[in-house]
Amino acid sequence: MNPFSTAKNLMNTALNLLPQPIQQNLPQKSEAFSFGDAVPILDGNDLSNYMECWFNGRWYEPQVSLEGLSKSWKSTPYLSSGIIFKRNFLANLFKPHTRMSRQSFEQIALDFIWCGNTYVEDVRSRLGNTIKFKPALAKYTRAGEHAGQYFYLSQSHRGYEEYEFPQDRICQIRETDIDQEIYGTPEYISALQSAWLNESATLFRRKYYNNGSHAGFILYVNDPASDPNDITALRTALKESKGPGNFRNLFYYSPNGKKDGIQVIPTSEIAAKDDFTNIKSITRDDTLAALRIPPQLMGIVPSNAGGFGDIKSATEVFYHNEIVPLQSRLLQFNEWAGDEVIQFKEYGLILPK
Repeated sequence: MNPFSTAKNLMNTALNLLPQPIQQNLPQKSEAFSFGDAVPILDGNDLSNYMECWFNGRWYEPQVSLEGLSKSWKSTPYLSSGIIFKRNFLANLFKPHTRMSRQSFEQIALDFIWCGNTYVEDVRSRLGNTIKFKPALAKYTRAGEHAGQYFYLSQSHRGYEEYEFPQDRICQIRETDIDQEIYGTPEYISALQSAWLNESATLFRRKYYNNGSHAGFILYVNDPASDPNDITALRTALKESKGPGNFRNLFYYSPNGKKDGIQVIPTSEIAAKDDFTNIKSITRDDTLAALRIPPQLMGIVPSNAGGFGDIKSATEVFYHNEIVPLQSRLLQFNEWAGDEVIQFKEYGLILPK
């Protein structure tokens, strides 16, 4: 017999022969605790700040998840609409070039705004001449170990593929970052918590409406003198009160009933204490502040009588303080290409005569 099994059996036998503690019927005490606390940004346990951009052996992984950013872009209309508004503003002023179409520039501008990185590929002929400049989607482009080395990751009908661009064929324009110098980070990243809260509040209210069981209250009957037929009728009325998006209140008539024979217990209330309106307004303001877009340019209805002010003045200030700096960053591509490929028209409002 295995000596280890024999020793284990002897130990279990000895433990069973030990005197067991006396179980006393102590009174149960109430207990309260909290859980699910929000994690602050300065929790001291963020390893990504120490790792910066992790090198996996072939390319550097972005510090911020691009998959998460692409999902967050669709979380709230204020974030996606603000990014598209900036993209449209830039595309409207762009002058098409023989080697860069307007469609290519729209993708370049969109990638730079939503993730802080944009990549432009120099497509050349067999003789080495540049045919056109084509955008490489920033969500799937990665920077390699060496300067001028880039990879493209794709999921197609052939499965997962990795493509390495020819050396020095990719121009990367990135937002500056304080943690690393390989990838850029979007300027609205500090407003993501507000965007997610906005989405959560909307989903909570949407699930409430889709639930369908919206009886306004429950009638609790403890009167023993009630007629059983009345109880059956009440049960039928409760079942029929369920319907999508319906709020129905039930009336129960009990003659000669006791004072507390019937109690009204509210169970579902549309005016829930989640402060839905304030959450939507505050998170909207946070998102627009991160994008630095005046609210009147986003089609937001003012809640005060005075409004947001002159939309013409707001547009001109937005152009000079926000669009012009974006244009100057995208003009870095001309230095890399050695040609004035990206050019912009002068901005001016078309006013009625």
